[in-house]
Amino acid sequence: MADNARAKRLADLIREVVAQKLQRGIKDPRLGTHVTITDTRVTGDLREATVFYTVYGDDEERAAAAAGLESAKGVLRSAVGAAAGVKFTPTLTFVADALPDTAKTIEDLLDKARQSDQKVREVSAGAAYAGDADPYKKPDDEDDAAE
Repeated sequence: MADNARAKRLADLIREVVAQKLQRGIKDPRLGTHVTITDTRVTGDLREATVFYTVYGDDEERAAAAAGLESAKGVLRSAVGAAAGVKFTPTLTFVADALPDTAKTIEDLLDKARQSDQKVREVSAGAAYAGDADPYKKPDDEDDAAE
């Protein structure tokens, strides 16, 4: 359990250091203010770190940001090493976070379901029952006495 806590602390530190360095220390125009570090995960042996990021923009800006992050990987790893003070600085791997796209897809599907539900409500507003209002048969007193 201590290793998991240590990996979590290191992951949090890496996320903060990379975000600060991207915001203030790297002058690459491809890494403008539209790159956001969303999460960081470190392996149990503290050798590899996966940094998840999002880019708000079109596909061209996403590709440019990915290329910018790859070119700045060494500088970012050096900054992490200086801040962490660990014997071995983890290698950094940048992965585009699919969470915003997935959330948008889910929101679109929920919106479509709401519209479908609204159409069903509108169609059924003036509808009447196909049969009796109460479809269950109830024993009549006369039929029970005859049997």
